[in-house]
Amino acid sequence: MTIIELKNVNKIYNNKVHALKDINLKVEEGDIYGIIGYSGAGKSTLIRLLNGLETASEGEVVVLGEDFGKISNEKRRLKRQNIGMIFQHFNLLWSRTVSENIEFPLEILGVPKKEREQRVNELVKLVGLEDRKDNYPSQLSGGQKQRVGIARALAGNPKILLCDEATSALDPETTADVLDLINEIHQKTKITVVLITHEMHVVKTICTKVAVIDDGKIIEEGLVSDVFYKPQNEVTKRFLKQTAFSSEKSATKNIKNWKETFVNGQIVKLTFNDKNFNTPVITDLTKELGVKFNIIQGKIDKTKTGNIGTLYAQIIGENGSIEETISRLEQLEISVEVL
Repeated sequence: MTIIELKNVNKIYNNKVHALKDINLKVEEGDIYGIIGYSGAGKSTLIRLLNGLETASEGEVVVLGEDFGKISNEKRRLKRQNIGMIFQHFNLLWSRTVSENIEFPLEILGVPKKEREQRVNELVKLVGLEDRKDNYPSQLSGGQKQRVGIARALAGNPKILLCDEATSALDPETTADVLDLINEIHQKTKITVVLITHEMHVVKTICTKVAVIDDGKIIEEGLVSDVFYKPQNEVTKRFLKQTAFSSEKSATKNIKNWKETFVNGQIVKLTFNDKNFNTPVITDLTKELGVKFNIIQGKIDKTKTGNIGTLYAQIIGENGSIEETISRLEQLEISVEVL
């Protein structure tokens, strides 16, 4: 079931700043959907449309079956009770304890005290903060503060969880812990998660689907493994390189040296997915075409929806045999880039 759908959405500020341009996006129930882009790409504007803080200048933002632009402010406020929000800088109330921070949205909703206390106890256990429930935010680490933020976002049993750069302020180890927690919550509750980020590692680790946004436009989207296996847009390729996805960063630095060292034949970069994991492709081609493969560097990256392998190798043999080898690899849906 589609839980969020944007149809031909534009957002224009002051009649001149075109922040979002013809956005079409569909999020299915149970997705962990990543929206990735550089600063200024339009991510923050997009998430403000998804949580109903702003409405589109043109187009439809349909959330849980209703267009945010066509309902009253009061109805939009009620609809937003089904949307939890996690922020980059936690946005905790510093004068309240962990329990009181988690309880706060339930107070606003008018939930009776006994029910509030029961829900808080469930949530501190869920996020692993049972021994910290009486602490104040100043007594917590960054990761613990974000766990409070996650628990607070879940307090009202929302159907959608929006994460706005939720790990950007955290170190890599803490980021991994928080992503594991979000993944665990997703598995237990099947809540739909939309993750706004500029970190490729976050998308690779946790998301099932991804949309790449640039200059206010969605330029690429689909299953994470598909988009990263065969990126079509230069911005997506740049993200892969800058985040060292599939050993891209280290390989880029070494290609010049490889060309000086491995002077015979042809150096290639092979990219493959789950279809080719259990097939002895290189062994078969070596026997059949008489070429030799010299493995230079390789890595397998795991994503939520599949694996992506990258192999840098030297192919040695007659020119015709090398060309035939490359052609056969491509026929097997293995991406070949001659370096």
